[in-house]
Amino acid sequence: MNDDVLAGHLQELRRGTVVMAALATLTRPTYGYALLEELAASGFAVDGNTLYPLLRRLEKQGLLTSEWNTEESRPRKFYRCTAEGEALLTALLDEWQSLHTAIEGLR
Repeated sequence: MNDDVLAGHLQELRRGTVVMAALATLTRPTYGYALLEELAASGFAVDGNTLYPLLRRLEKQGLLTSEWNTEESRPRKFYRCTAEGEALLTALLDEWQSLHTAIEGLR
C-alpha cells in the first residue's frame, strides 16, 4: 500500500472525528493549548490551525461556552461543553459505535 494514500485516508478519518475528540475532552474546562496537548498525548494529534477555528465554530453553534481566566500571568480562554454539546457527543459516539459494528459485520 502506498504510504501517501494511507496518510490521506487517515487524515480524512481524523478530520471526521476531531469534533468528538474535542467534545469528549471539554467535559471539563480546558484552554486551547492544553487541549492540543491533551489530544496529542492521547494519540489524537490536531494542528492548532484546525482546532482553534473548530472551537469558535462549536461555540457559535452553542455546543461550547468560553470564559477568559485573567487570574494567571497569561490570560487564557477556557472552553467547556454545554448540555447541547454533551448531548451531541453522546449522539455522535452512538453513531460511531453503530458504524463500527456495521463495518465489522462487513469484514
